[in-house]
Amino acid sequence: MSSSESQPSVTITFDCTPLRGVSRLDIPLDASPVFRERLERFQRAVAKHGMRNTYYLTKAACTFHFTNDQAIGWVQFAIEGTVFTNELDTVTVGSDLDIRLEKETCEWLTQPAVEWLTLAAKRAIEIEFDRYIAAGDLSRAIQRLAREQSAIDATGGFLGMNL
Repeated sequence: MSSSESQPSVTITFDCTPLRGVSRLDIPLDASPVFRERLERFQRAVAKHGMRNTYYLTKAACTFHFTNDQAIGWVQFAIEGTVFTNELDTVTVGSDLDIRLEKETCEWLTQPAVEWLTLAAKRAIEIEFDRYIAAGDLSRAIQRLAREQSAIDATGGFLGMNL
């Protein structure tokens, strides 16, 4: 039996912010609640891990597929937190991630399985971050932040709404 469309058994997505590229961690007085919470998480990550070789992942998800039916037999974890690389930013050396079960379609799922899959999701994110580095996405993210910082500096620290 063959399948014309094969789905990966693990699907991973995330947004990455290099913490060394975050120039300001102070929270503007008029910050929205969502922006305020994000900056607070960045502040905690920087206080705990520093800015060098640390990357903050947001909107991260790891989905494990256990059957060939798209509607049955998968679990999805929501993930956010910090990933660490070696001094040359060439390989992931660890992470500090908040991982929680978001959705699942496995009526047979047990708590010990959730605990094991949480560890598997952590390792899967670290491996995927190595692939992210190898694809050059990390260097592009660092360049994007440098361009944004240059634009902010050029406008005297303000960006948007002609302020």
